[in-house]
Amino acid sequence: MIRLRFLPLALSLAIGVPAAHADDLLQVYQEARASDPTLSSAEATKLATDEYVDQSRSALLPQIAASLDFTQSRGGEDGQTFISDPRFPNDPNAAPISVNGTTNTIYSRSTNATLQQSILDISRWTALKSSRYTAEAGAATYDAAQQALLVRVATAYFNVLTSDDALKFADANEKALGRQLEQAQQRFEVGLAAITDVNDAKAQHDQAVASVINNRNALDQAREAVRQLTNKEPGDFHKLRDNLPLDHPTPDDPAAWVDVALKQNPNLSSASFQVDAANANINTARSGHLPTITGQVSYGRSASWGDSRLGGVGDFPNFSGDPKYGSSISVTLSVPIFTGGYTQSRVRQAVYNRDFAQDQFEYNRRLVEATTRNNFRSVLAGASAVEATKAAVVSAQSSVEATQAGYEVGTRTIVDVLISQQTLLQAQSSYSSARHTFVLSGLLLKQAAGVIEVKDLEAINALLE
Repeated sequence: MIRLRFLPLALSLAIGVPAAHADDLLQVYQEARASDPTLSSAEATKLATDEYVDQSRSALLPQIAASLDFTQSRGGEDGQTFISDPRFPNDPNAAPISVNGTTNTIYSRSTNATLQQSILDISRWTALKSSRYTAEAGAATYDAAQQALLVRVATAYFNVLTSDDALKFADANEKALGRQLEQAQQRFEVGLAAITDVNDAKAQHDQAVASVINNRNALDQAREAVRQLTNKEPGDFHKLRDNLPLDHPTPDDPAAWVDVALKQNPNLSSASFQVDAANANINTARSGHLPTITGQVSYGRSASWGDSRLGGVGDFPNFSGDPKYGSSISVTLSVPIFTGGYTQSRVRQAVYNRDFAQDQFEYNRRLVEATTRNNFRSVLAGASAVEATKAAVVSAQSSVEATQAGYEVGTRTIVDVLISQQTLLQAQSSYSSARHTFVLSGLLLKQAAGVIEVKDLEAINALLE
């Protein structure tokens, strides 16, 4: 956890825009959690990946199949021929009869059931092992997506706050410069100032008006990013309270954070599982050289019957055979001898894929380590930046007051006043951005370490008012 100590500050020059409702960070997160398509697609991908385990396991279980076949066949011959009189099949003295062509129709029906069981097939076991590693990698990727949502929500939320503050400061600056322009015009009219003072004040005021327009557009875009996450029009956001804790990360050692990240970062875990799956796939490919044993039990039953059409005589039943049935039990040993180099090619391919997975893991390991260290330093720098920009605001405010007083007595020029006003605006914007960046840096550090949780948003939410 990153603990912070309190530093008092009062923010001024604020303007308010009424909204239909007020949102805090947790409300925005809950809405995004329920409707964010990126997280939903990550969840669907995880569930689809989990099915590989069931599919691989099914190859090790009995395979039962049943079939029903029905066949009708017709045939015959043309021409006149003599045959035994079918009307008297049991009379040996019946005279042959003459028929003009014959047509025979034969029907057959068979039912079969088969149970097949793999007894020895190493490839199926290694495929199951690979699918389990792949499922673990998918689960880790989904965990990373969940953690990324926490950061995306917080980033979007504080982008709105930063843009809102920038608009407020720009608006206040525009009003202050407007008053300065009016003062310069009045002084010019009574002969206490030159026309250049009016022109300088007008130029700065025009720039301030443009700045207000640009900042209002930036705020609209920041709010739209939140709406994209939640699929809901955002209301007025709660802001950070004046007093922010600014302690260093705990533990205050980047190496300790790196050690945690190498163990718990979900993206790195996913890459590690992908390496394990690739190694299992190598064994699957190599098992193509090994024999397999398969057992099978089958049972079948069949029947056939038919009739004949005798030209010039009529239709007569031809035969109706008794149903036949049978069963068999077999064990098959299959030994691969030569496959044209296919198995060797599969092994080489699996090795190359394993090498790729290892390179990806190494890339992710270095990226996680660098990101963790950088975010740790960002937290330290952020705390210092908050204090420094706070002091800059105080100094800039004093400078504006002193410069304005000097201008009124003639010791400072209008340009000095305008510059000091611009400096105050920049200091206020920098201070607002530094506060929000400091909070986000703490979340990014925890995300890199793989330990960010909803309770971290809850802790930040407690700092809102």
